[in-house]
Amino acid sequence: MDKQAKDKPLNDRSTWAIGGGTLLGLGIGLVILPYSALGFVGALIAGLGLGLIISAILSTRC
Repeated sequence: MDKQAKDKPLNDRSTWAIGGGTLLGLGIGLVILPYSALGFVGALIAGLGLGLIISAILSTRC
């Protein structure tokens, strides 16, 4: 194991925020899809961005 793996706690779930944000964007995008294909892509990218922001915030708290 490297030093970073030892320092990171086992219960750190900040990386789950990325997947959760992506799934949230996908769900919202599927609702928007019948109206706008670009809205679907925008919702997916916004969900990914939100997940990355939340992940960054959670990783600084540990």
